[in-house]
Amino acid sequence: MNDLRDKYIQAIANATDENTLEEVRLAAVGKKGEISLKMRELGKMTAEERQIMGPTLNALKDEINSALVAKKSALSDAALNERLRSEWLDVTLPTRPTRQGTIHPISQVTEEVTAIFADMGFGVAEGPRIDSDWYNFDALNIPSHHPARAEMDTFYMHRAEGDNRPPHVLRTHTSPVQIRTMEKTGAPVRVICPGGVYRADYDQTHTPMFHQVEGLAIDKDISMA
Repeated sequence: MNDLRDKYIQAIANATDENTLEEVRLAAVGKKGEISLKMRELGKMTAEERQIMGPTLNALKDEINSALVAKKSALSDAALNERLRSEWLDVTLPTRPTRQGTIHPISQVTEEVTAIFADMGFGVAEGPRIDSDWYNFDALNIPSHHPARAEMDTFYMHRAEGDNRPPHVLRTHTSPVQIRTMEKTGAPVRVICPGGVYRADYDQTHTPMFHQVEGLAIDKDISMA
């Protein structure tokens, strides 16, 4: 048994890769391995022989299996170290400088204005950018013949033939938000209404889309002072 042990312990030690190690395992403790076959022969032995050979073969099998596990772990570690060596990357090298982003000027101004009015007790109200002409004009006492309601000044949403819904526009101011806020909360109320608005006006000083901040305060005994 000592010769058998030395044979496979040496073979395990000499294995240089996992494929070779697997061949050693099959030859020693595989289904048809040398040690496995000897263990099957225990059934043909006398009781006295089994008492001697049984523990010896079990101890040998356990020792071989332990050596196989240890060698496999060592080969895996060696393979990983070789990969790390060949694919080495110095993560301490500086990267290319990246440009840090900043807040957009419109967002910055909106936040600053909102903070100022918040200190005076104003909340913030928002509403849809596409709204009915009732909220955008009628509820603000802008009559139907007013020039601001002309298509040359206001963007009207296209309606399919047979669509009987009221006309909708890209809001020309944030005043519709004030109407909706009054409908929802009633008085007293203190809000500002920031947001994007649209008008069919484009030249060196105007763009079709811009931003407003409107304010609304309804209460008793208040003034602009």
